[in-house]
Amino acid sequence: MERRTIGATALDVGAVGLGCMPMSWAYSRSQQRGDLSLRAVHAALDAGVSLLDTADMYGPFTNELMLGRVLKERRAEAFVSTKCGLLVGDGHVVANGRPGYVRRACDASLRRLQTDVIDLYQLHRADPEVPVEETWGAMAELVSAGKVRALGLCAVGARSARRGATGAGRDRFEGTIRQLERIQQVFPVAAVQAELSVWSPEALARLLPWCAARGVGFLAAMPLGNGFLTGTLTPGGGFEPDDPRARHPRFTAEMMAANQPLVAGLRRVAARHGADVTPAQVALAWVLGRGAHVVPVPGAKRERWVVENARAAGLRLTPEDLVEIAALPAPRGSWD
Repeated sequence: MERRTIGATALDVGAVGLGCMPMSWAYSRSQQRGDLSLRAVHAALDAGVSLLDTADMYGPFTNELMLGRVLKERRAEAFVSTKCGLLVGDGHVVANGRPGYVRRACDASLRRLQTDVIDLYQLHRADPEVPVEETWGAMAELVSAGKVRALGLCAVGARSARRGATGAGRDRFEGTIRQLERIQQVFPVAAVQAELSVWSPEALARLLPWCAARGVGFLAAMPLGNGFLTGTLTPGGGFEPDDPRARHPRFTAEMMAANQPLVAGLRRVAARHGADVTPAQVALAWVLGRGAHVVPVPGAKRERWVVENARAAGLRLTPEDLVEIAALPAPRGSWD
């Protein structure tokens, strides 16, 4: 697989990563099985996927424990990315950015992951009760201590724009950029993780250029639009009650039907590249084409999908493909 470098220290990773969250958090929990997840992670490493993205809150904790079983055998092949800063309670999630907690959380993640160092340690969310510089400073101490190689900020779910404002999507990451400007003064940001896909391109306006100008890597979360861009979801098919898509405005039967032209467009592009090329691979290739510092991190929990996603790294879209994708109708349905 093609390799890419992220961050000023040129962290080396496979061009396509693996989001491990669906293996043990949200997204059809009845289908989450540890044995299948282990096989999926091994298949990812076999395919050249090195960046394994997890977080202590996934499970909570069980996702890191599962990855630890793989890393115990294949640590040298993996680039480990995990996160801190969110605590899971009884039916709610709260931010915790206190320095003491960050240090304890890192040590706990190291134990669960069965490794001596975390390659990329991300702040999952800033704590509104703690200056983000204090949290980031504690994370920087972990780099000095040799427990972490680089730091990143996770901006998945950022909603800084005024609701109802015309063109609000252009300002979706305004708050994230302000945070980045502040923490960059404390310790270098190696990577930012935020949503980017054909049906969620808002990061292209300001956040992606901000990263490119400063040598900051960009981890594209949800590059397959929470599964919609794979073309495998049926409008009105329904989701399990604890699946976040069951409450997402874009995943109502009406909006999924209205957004089918996006999937149809990806299918047309895929067909030009061969019968075995899928809409998901086209969607990932589009994300890969947004810059050499961009690494899509599609979530998956089955070996089949992991292998399919990895093969997207070898797909090269033509100028004709890009024109057709750019002309696809804007996605319908609100975010909130």
